[in-house]
Amino acid sequence: MESSSLQKPRTKANTIFWISVFFLGVFSMLAILYIATIKIDYVWRWYNVPRYFAHHEKVETKAEIEGTVASISADGNRTVVSVKGEDGAEVYTIEHEKVEVWVGEGDLISPGDTLAHYMEWRPGIMLQGMWITLKASLYAIVFGILIGLMGGIARLSSNPAFKWAAITYVEIIRGSPLLVQIFIWYFVFATLVNNILLHYSLREIPAIYYGVASLACFTGAYVTEIVRAGIQSIHKGQSEASRSLGMTYAQSMYHVILPQAMRRILPPLAGQFISLVKDSSLLGIIAIRELTKATREAITVSLQPYEFWFVCAIMYLVLTFALSMFVQYLERRYETS
Repeated sequence: MESSSLQKPRTKANTIFWISVFFLGVFSMLAILYIATIKIDYVWRWYNVPRYFAHHEKVETKAEIEGTVASISADGNRTVVSVKGEDGAEVYTIEHEKVEVWVGEGDLISPGDTLAHYMEWRPGIMLQGMWITLKASLYAIVFGILIGLMGGIARLSSNPAFKWAAITYVEIIRGSPLLVQIFIWYFVFATLVNNILLHYSLREIPAIYYGVASLACFTGAYVTEIVRAGIQSIHKGQSEASRSLGMTYAQSMYHVILPQAMRRILPPLAGQFISLVKDSSLLGIIAIRELTKATREAITVSLQPYEFWFVCAIMYLVLTFALSMFVQYLERRYETS
């Protein structure tokens, strides 16, 4: 196979040399980082980090009424404690294999007294933050793609209303910072919508959905331009040939144009979605405990800023690298299909 004009053929020795240069550079950077860490007056406590990912938590069952313990029964994984008071009785059922009961039959009980407890593994604050980041990013990616596809097609439409609406949307969103848009979604739209819902005795919409909406609208504007450029890169003859076969505009776009354009827009889409995952860190300003906010809370409790910021960076790297690998898989699939 002939080499590209932009890539000179290399000998095996030359390749080995430059690979050695790469690893030497990596090890040099790690050495510099290590020397810098031991020079500062800081006690590294990496052993304290795992409990912020998962921890053994004590789950207690507390009495809600004043009275006496009428009965205690255990059947397999179920423990039942019955408390009888002056105004009635309360039955507390604990579903767990290893339950430690703290009271006995006939004991006097006050509200708030612990009846029983058990230990259970719970996800830590870092895992919870990573899950919120992943969920918000995936929702925003899905809705951003839908908005971008509709916006890209509208951008090329001959209908002035659709075309000008798409242009206005793109220019407004791309011309203002994401942080400002998140504030508008949360403090303006969320306040208006939730006040209307409360007026009709309906449940309020949680803040995370307004955060997802802000990310989706922001991403959709960039995806709109990516889709527009991808569609315009397809030769007009493709559209003319499909229309000559009797296809409608929608059929031609769905079966002929978009499949070809998708191969060309996947790389820029991957970059946009990776940026979206990192931009989700701004959701912490509206009280959404995503990964960055969870990291700040862990630092506040543990007083370990260095360890947790390194861990936070690695977790973001895992998310973005996994997304990059998935997009590369889609690229290979489109190439072979």
